[in-house]
Amino acid sequence: MSADTERSRLLPVTLTAEFRLVTFAALAALTVSYGRVLYHVTDVVGGARLMLAVLLGSATLAVVVGRVLRVRTAVFLTLLLLGGGVTVYFLSVPASQRALISPPRLLSDTVALLTGLSVLRLTQANVWALSIAPAPVFLSWYLAVRRRYVGSVVVGGAALGFLVLTGDAGTYTTLAGVVGAAGVVGFGTLDRYGGTGAQVDTLVILLVAMVVVAATLSIAPTTRTGPVLPDRTSPTGVASFVDSGDNVRVVGTIRLSPQVQFTVQSPTESYWTTATYDRYTGSGRVRSGDTDPYVGRLRGPPGGGRALGQTVTAETELGAMPAAWRPVRVEGLPANRIRVTSQGSVRPTTTLDPGESYTVTSRVVDAPPEELRSAGTDYPEGVVERYTQLPASTPDRVGARAANVTAAADAETPYEKALAIEAHLESSKRYSLTVERPEGDVADAFLFEMDAGYCTYFATTMVTMLRAEGVPARFVTGYTPGERVDGEFVVRGLDSHAWVQVYVPDEGWVRFDPTPASPRESAERARLSEARQSGEPGVDTENSGSSTPTPTPTGGDGTAVTDTAQAPTGNVSFGTGDSGAVGGTVPQRTTIDDGYELPSTETLAFWGIVLVGVGAAVRRTGAGGRVVRAVWLRRRGPRRDPDADAVRAFERLVYLLERQERPRRPGETPRAFVRSVTDDGRAARVLATYERARYGDGVDRVAADDAADAVGELVRERTLPTRPFVG
Repeated sequence: MSADTERSRLLPVTLTAEFRLVTFAALAALTVSYGRVLYHVTDVVGGARLMLAVLLGSATLAVVVGRVLRVRTAVFLTLLLLGGGVTVYFLSVPASQRALISPPRLLSDTVALLTGLSVLRLTQANVWALSIAPAPVFLSWYLAVRRRYVGSVVVGGAALGFLVLTGDAGTYTTLAGVVGAAGVVGFGTLDRYGGTGAQVDTLVILLVAMVVVAATLSIAPTTRTGPVLPDRTSPTGVASFVDSGDNVRVVGTIRLSPQVQFTVQSPTESYWTTATYDRYTGSGRVRSGDTDPYVGRLRGPPGGGRALGQTVTAETELGAMPAAWRPVRVEGLPANRIRVTSQGSVRPTTTLDPGESYTVTSRVVDAPPEELRSAGTDYPEGVVERYTQLPASTPDRVGARAANVTAAADAETPYEKALAIEAHLESSKRYSLTVERPEGDVADAFLFEMDAGYCTYFATTMVTMLRAEGVPARFVTGYTPGERVDGEFVVRGLDSHAWVQVYVPDEGWVRFDPTPASPRESAERARLSEARQSGEPGVDTENSGSSTPTPTPTGGDGTAVTDTAQAPTGNVSFGTGDSGAVGGTVPQRTTIDDGYELPSTETLAFWGIVLVGVGAAVRRTGAGGRVVRAVWLRRRGPRRDPDADAVRAFERLVYLLERQERPRRPGETPRAFVRSVTDDGRAARVLATYERARYGDGVDRVAADDAADAVGELVRERTLPTRPFVG
């Protein structure tokens, strides 16, 4: 018989079973923490139900074979699962991309994942998640069944740690996983070696302390001033989208930055694009795919388009390369400082310093509305799959609303559907920079729960509605034209904006802007005027100080706003996703009809955990029992049978004397105990009444009440204020 088996035999059976049950519950929490991230990937890209089956199936298989499979065999099987998964993923990658894979590329991609590259940016991210998931789940649960709890945590913790490094595991997810891992080790040790209730309480207190400390500490990384900033009262730190981040997340209230970001010398105005995003996560956007080196020429739109040259000069540090869509040539910067995204945007490898400039030649779509309206649905291969993607969890009512809007407008072609949805959002929602970021799907909340929002909400919702209608659309960030001064455009942070591109066969990506124009214009003017009056630095160039932004026409006449059209300025704000910079982890709240704000799920869970910890601490210290006894001591209690009341009065007296004099010795009679610790006549009367009630003919109501009153007097005298009662 092994030592573990012998120890288990000596422990009470129910206690060992309870420890093991809690251990597996903690392992489930660890598994759910990284499994939730993998499930989210498949929810966004596809295969969510299959992921659930994979996670549950792997754990079930481990439990079934855990007692019969040797450890070496299980490890070998895990390696087979992992190797097979990598092979499946490799074969799922398109052949054109597979040909580019080499050992150095694999190494660089691995390093990128370990330094913040989101899994959602991978090609075939859902296949990757489904291929990787079985191995850690199976091995961690197998080792737990074999009672090798530390090894189980190492495997599960490695899976979670990897997803933390990629930036896909958020604060609460990571915290849940860490607490689960600690619970597996702690309760697993009690399972293997035995433990007491006091040890359980201590462990629970430590776990709760981990949660409280981790949830109350926040780190806000310093970032330079961007074009859009969080509102001073906003709890969420915001990283400006001007840096062309790969992940963007819709946030709540923001304020506009009036500082000049760059100037553009161009014969005509345009929207200056910085980034495009294809994947929608329900709370933000992700740019999938890798970037490629710039080789001197980029592909233009299918219809050719009109050539437009622009010279962009940075007035502050820029992490992006604004350009009219679609850029086909870049000059003025070394080729090794330029990268091209898989969506066609250009971005710098290093930040552009103030004064640096580059020249871009773009091919701008300028097809007339008649041609766009008559375009069919003969999309290039891959466009529909990539740009009609929606999370599986997207509420059905979003698609239903989109169908109702297009049907009411008799919209049949994709272009007409885009016009109808654009007009619907412009007319049905107000523009406001002061909003409460909703929980859940942003587009769904904006359509059905919010009255107002800014451009990020409008663009996100329009893209989602179009995709629900099967129209390829994508989310775009950048800047509106800015202020025209002496032949150049002065572009400020308050010109930052988000809009929509819709793919039209034979023409390319056509721009739509569903955000109401006039309110954006008013917000821009007010913010610039405020900045000038208060003397904020960097809000003007040498020639722009005495001028005011010129109102620009929009597509309010029912025609598409292409890159040759003027449009009013706007704003947009983005965070860095679940794993991004957080300036204080303050959960958002839900508002009900009467105006009362309900705490978020995270807040309720946090305080629930705190209460569990308080309960464990009370149990561990015995404070709960002492409080109950202290209250019992001070309460006379309801009148019942006189004999019962007399007994109760004596029990209160004994409890008081034991706590303040000495405990009653084994075998010591009530009379001997009371007479040995006090000579107070009231205590003698209580004792005499007790003896008659317990051993004699009983007592009447007067005697019972006298005993209760006497004990009450003794309690008050002995506990307050001269001799505080220590329960």
